[in-house]
Amino acid sequence: MLFEYTQKALEKAEYKKLDDGTWFAEIPGFEGVWANGKSVEECRKELLEVLDEWLILKLRDRDPVPELGGIDLNIKEVTAA
Repeated sequence: MLFEYTQKALEKAEYKKLDDGTWFAEIPGFEGVWANGKSVEECRKELLEVLDEWLILKLRDRDPVPELGGIDLNIKEVTAA
């Protein structure tokens, strides 16, 4: 499920070539998740690493993360019946 979630997030990524020839990418709705690289592929790899670390911290701290394609990674409280 985590792999599918990160792939869906990467599909939303927006890339642009900067004036210095490097690439910048960010994922709308994922504040602070951005990367920069010498090539699109290097930028994408860095973006995936940043996204993974961001998700780990968000889930650890129980901060909300966006739902993507029906995948909700947010931790729910379960009450005993």
